[in-house]
Amino acid sequence: MTPTLVGLGMFAAMLALMALRVPIAAAMFIPGAVGYWLLSGEAAFLNQIKGSAVARLTVYDLSVIPLFLLMGQFATQGGLSRALFRAAAAWVGHIRGGLGMASILAAGAFGAVCGSSVATSATITQVAYPEMKAHGYQGRLSTAVLATGGTLGILIPPSVPLVVYAILTEQNIAKLFAAAVIPGLLAMFGYILVLGLTCRMRPELAPPSEPVPAGQRWRALLAIWPILGIFLVVFGGIYGGLFSPTEGAAVGAITTLIAGLAQRELNRAGILASLLGTAETTALVFMIFLGADMMNATLALTALPAAIAAWVGALPVPAFVIVAAILALYVLLGCVMDELSMLLLTIPVIFPAVMGLDLWGLGAQDKAIWFGILVLMTVGIGLIAPPVGLNVYVVNSLAKDVPMTETYKGVFPFLAWDALRIVLLLLFPVVSLLPLRWM
Repeated sequence: MTPTLVGLGMFAAMLALMALRVPIAAAMFIPGAVGYWLLSGEAAFLNQIKGSAVARLTVYDLSVIPLFLLMGQFATQGGLSRALFRAAAAWVGHIRGGLGMASILAAGAFGAVCGSSVATSATITQVAYPEMKAHGYQGRLSTAVLATGGTLGILIPPSVPLVVYAILTEQNIAKLFAAAVIPGLLAMFGYILVLGLTCRMRPELAPPSEPVPAGQRWRALLAIWPILGIFLVVFGGIYGGLFSPTEGAAVGAITTLIAGLAQRELNRAGILASLLGTAETTALVFMIFLGADMMNATLALTALPAAIAAWVGALPVPAFVIVAAILALYVLLGCVMDELSMLLLTIPVIFPAVMGLDLWGLGAQDKAIWFGILVLMTVGIGLIAPPVGLNVYVVNSLAKDVPMTETYKGVFPFLAWDALRIVLLLLFPVVSLLPLRWM
């Protein structure tokens, strides 16, 4: 059997295992292991198994992932999401659709200390959905807003998928975080605009609330000082050169713990739940890493990545059309895979091909960072698009009175904005690269 056939057979086997609902880590590891054994023999396969896990689990840079996850867990258990939503609702809740706008603003702010879309969706939903329901918001709009707002958990730094991309492509994490700021803010304010237009066209979806007195508004705003302080300490320290992203994640976890304790929201049970949640998610992430490592090691033996890069580079079409096709592939993969699995499986194959293209005259580093932001924005679509839409499942598990089909209908206007935003980033790289000019 030729290496090319082995590589193609691995992908077919992986898809078959995924269709049988085998966990994604095993669905990647098993075909990769069989392929490696077929191509290199038993001795080389056993040596690969022996060394790959140790090599992956001892990478220092990967420690940033559990640290950012722990920071998000402490923020969730420490009640910071409630303060964020109350502050946003106090200022914009009286506008038609204002509680939904408050949910999006709270999700964006919470994402700045979380890094996980699922955690952001779940946390903000528990706080905001009862309020929207009590004020007469229709379930379709409420759940769609909460699922969409949850994607800001990975679009606004820190972002676990962006950290994974940085490690896979050997890029600077701090520069990737900086490049994600403007696209992330575009996403947040675009969602608010879409919500406002939707409520203007269909006022019955979201009745306005009573205005909050000025004094109460300012008190609600002052209550979010811990979140602002954490953000300034972590990212101010990173971009000020005081510490690395990994050290910044550790500082963030500690300061979030202190803030939760100071607010008297975080107790012993909350700390234990945070540690357990971090351990479980970290184990899941690293299992996916190991499965992808096995698959990618075998792909290297088949020489498929190099062949694909050469084929893509020879295509008689403009380079940006090739990138657009790759992004469309990510949208399709998002229907069956989570964002981390997509990145770990595809980046080692697709990234060399993209780096070989002439894209707007960009240098190697700018091209790698710009493409990473594009991929991040695109995989965010898979979090709310049917048929999987992980954020939709999370929100509907908490809002059981709303049919999932109704939520999917509600997210389509937001998906339209996502598509326009990705086209903007594709045609104008400066949107994401502008902050790098100041670093």
